[in-house]
Amino acid sequence: MKILRNKDTGNFLVRYIKSFYHALNGIGYALIHEHNMIIILLAVLVTTFFGFYFEIKTYEWLFCIASFGAVSASEMINTAIEAAIDLETCKIHPLAKIAKDTASSATLILSVTAFIGAILIFVPYIKEII
Repeated sequence: MKILRNKDTGNFLVRYIKSFYHALNGIGYALIHEHNMIIILLAVLVTTFFGFYFEIKTYEWLFCIASFGAVSASEMINTAIEAAIDLETCKIHPLAKIAKDTASSATLILSVTAFIGAILIFVPYIKEII
């Protein structure tokens, strides 16, 4: 017996459109309710501006784009983990704290890595104009 989930209803195109719509809802939720997503978005915009301004190389763009995706996705996963824990319990529990703290630390680690990469990419360009 095949168990159907809500997302299994409709034809292929309908399911694809629903899936895309739900993903956009998740991005919208994070941008409205998660202050870190605004910080990430601002970092993406500033980095993109300087990338065009300094005409960075293709491999440097690849690092920037990969960092944009990794940090954003990590923040989304962190948000999902926190929401799932909050759905299960509103009580303060040591295991819930560990799950939430380690999920947010993953985003922090990726953010610091992206920042170090940005320094390595942009400082030489900045030195050229000084």
